[in-house]
Amino acid sequence: MTRVPVRVRMAAAFAIAMALVLAGTGWFLYMRVDSHLAATLDRQLRVRIHDLKVIVREPGSSLAAASGAPSVETGENYAQLLDGRGNVVDATPPLGTVSLLSPADLRRARAEAFFANRRSVPGLDEPSRMLVSPVVRRGRRLVLVVGATRADRTETLGGLRNELLIAGPIALALASIAGYFLAGLSLRAVESMRQRAAAISAETPGERLPVPRTGDELERLGETLNAMLARLENALAREREFVADAGHELRTPLALLRTELELALRHAETPEELRDAMRASSGEVDRLAQLAEDLLLIASSDRGKLPLRLETLETAELLDSIANRFEWRAQEAGRRVRVVTPGAFRVRGDRLRLEQALGNLLDNALRHGKGEVRLSAAQTDGVVELHVTDEGSGFPPELMEQAFERFARLDQARARGGSGLGLSIVRAIAEAHDGSAHLANMNGSGADVWVSLPSARTTAEEARRTT
Repeated sequence: MTRVPVRVRMAAAFAIAMALVLAGTGWFLYMRVDSHLAATLDRQLRVRIHDLKVIVREPGSSLAAASGAPSVETGENYAQLLDGRGNVVDATPPLGTVSLLSPADLRRARAEAFFANRRSVPGLDEPSRMLVSPVVRRGRRLVLVVGATRADRTETLGGLRNELLIAGPIALALASIAGYFLAGLSLRAVESMRQRAAAISAETPGERLPVPRTGDELERLGETLNAMLARLENALAREREFVADAGHELRTPLALLRTELELALRHAETPEELRDAMRASSGEVDRLAQLAEDLLLIASSDRGKLPLRLETLETAELLDSIANRFEWRAQEAGRRVRVVTPGAFRVRGDRLRLEQALGNLLDNALRHGKGEVRLSAAQTDGVVELHVTDEGSGFPPELMEQAFERFARLDQARARGGSGLGLSIVRAIAEAHDGSAHLANMNGSGADVWVSLPSARTTAEEARRTT
């Protein structure tokens, strides 16, 4: 069935449903007509036996003489009068002298009237229905039997059955054809969406699928697919921008490296000049290696596969380690790095990744900020915040919203080195730890950038609730 077209499957399902409906309707109609005919026959037998009781009570009357009366029709209707022993007192032709009742029926007939069915009666080889009732004739207790064949009922039901067997398949065929075309009309919108989807490519940005305003699942499907196309388009635009920015960043150190090597080959005349050229080239190689490592980290975070070695870390120890590592750079720049007395907070994280994130924040503060750089930690509502603040002019307004984006930096900052990936790496590392990264300007007195991480206590409580 999976290889059958949807239109055919819908038409087949509609045909099966219609077949069941038609079959059920035909069966219900057949049974209702059958019940109506049976009730009509019973009513006719009651009327006929009432009339025959009046005739039987009259002196000198006979059923044979009454057979020509309207109350007893010849051929399909009959009557028989029996005594208490089952002997035939009177009967309509062609019943003769054979009793229609058994001894048990005779005993029952003395007490009450009842209906009975017979497969056949003498002279009439057809199923019939009888009404048996006691009657008194000149003080003598007799039993009157009035019956009628069910030929009319059988013929009526047979005709109805034949009509249903003819009209049912015709109605089913017409309904199936209508269902097939209706399924085609319903799927026309899907086909239109398919054709438009086949025409959409990376070279046709902004194209969307036509959405039928039907207010049903088809409209919601179109809206969902268009939303997916918008997300894919935005992701493609980001990837293209990322590749272009990465190519631009790689081009600069490669050009410098090539220049240094050409100068060394053509103009280096002393070992000291050659060593200077190699030293400059080595610096550019280190820059290329760092850039490649940053790009790989961001690519891993995009795939959700940033490897982490989680352990419980003391924030005081983590901040002291970062401050000691950058102390020499701060001294060379005439700056100071100070750890504000932190509380005893703990986080679950990868030491190397968190040190990398804090190192990037501290490097940005030393590169672009001024004055003293302070490292601090705080905890609110089960979240530990690791802050890095400086006393510079803060972030420019045009950079605030996109500071954590890849390669986001001002044009004048490009001359100071760096790739513009530092803050984006901070955010990637924070999100890999189920945290987040934030920044703010402190009213003209510097910038504050921090990483929010779940505290180790909160993580342990969640683990206990899970177990």
